[in-house]
Amino acid sequence: MKFYFNGEDASQIAIGAFAMALPISFSEEVWLLAETLPLANLLLISVLSLFFLIYFAYFSIFQADIKQRIAMFFFRIIIAYLITLIVVALVLTALNQFPITTMPDIAIKRAIIVAMPASLGAIIVDSLDKE
Repeated sequence: MKFYFNGEDASQIAIGAFAMALPISFSEEVWLLAETLPLANLLLISVLSLFFLIYFAYFSIFQADIKQRIAMFFFRIIIAYLITLIVVALVLTALNQFPITTMPDIAIKRAIIVAMPASLGAIIVDSLDKE
């Protein structure tokens, strides 16, 4: 298994994130949830997202062997989550539901909520061509 990160990896992450973010982003429940969700719950969503990204990547992509590749492991997790957040922000912007200039707190909450399933889609699609 090769351990590098290139444009193909980035595109796989973006496509997986888009596939999962799109249907969820159309949901008015998500838009309203972002307005009422307490910070503690938002942090829990973030922690759960990262936990499942780490768990899946560790066992599936890296096959439970990260001793010599710890930096690449964490780089892949961080980059997958960042690409996911960018894709989610673009989808929400296209739907006029990402008010980053007028209500940045709501925009960030919406992005984090939608990023939870989108990040899992991203890492799963990224893992499909790994051996």
